[in-house]
Amino acid sequence: MHRRELLKVSALAATLGFAAPTHANHSAQHAQHKTGDTDGTPAQFIPKRAPDPKAFENDIEKYAKCPYCGMDRKQFHHSRMLIQYSDDLADGVCSLHCAAISLSLNVDREPRTIWVGDNAVQGEVKPLVEVDKATFLVGSSIAGVMTKCSKVAYGNPGAAKSAQAANGGELVNFDQALLAAYTDMSKDVTQIRKMRGERQKRGAGHKH
Repeated sequence: MHRRELLKVSALAATLGFAAPTHANHSAQHAQHKTGDTDGTPAQFIPKRAPDPKAFENDIEKYAKCPYCGMDRKQFHHSRMLIQYSDDLADGVCSLHCAAISLSLNVDREPRTIWVGDNAVQGEVKPLVEVDKATFLVGSSIAGVMTKCSKVAYGNPGAAKSAQAANGGELVNFDQALLAAYTDMSKDVTQIRKMRGERQKRGAGHKH
């Protein structure tokens, strides 16, 4: 992953209305998170777990729920991502959609390593692969997670090509997939709001 390019792409979040948190006084911020208090600024979105240089070990147990949408990362193990920032704070998210949110909110915090579920590997829980070593299949007929335009990662280029042959789409690297996630963000958020609104209405109807 080219860090300069990644940070440039993350800066596109400014066009989506995201703001960056301050980088001052981590100990005070962690104390604030511990009590559950927030001041209403983007600082409340700083990863809340203690720094962990080995965040990738047992990542699903450590980061069970996506902090941005609440989705179960074990259920969405195939699309989950883990971002290890340079200060060893880590963000475990459900998808590239939510990883894009994390990177934009933490734009002053440099990502050291980013992992994604490897769909080239069979198994009940996909292992993680570094995004530098992954090929992303974008826009195929495979169902997306938090997006209509799916973005599926494969640690093996041959597996990615086979998936493309079966499902269509375009093979890209991580930087290109991240750019696609930011490009899709507006319409994806609109669709997510619509779907959640419909579920709430159905839930309210069942109560009567």
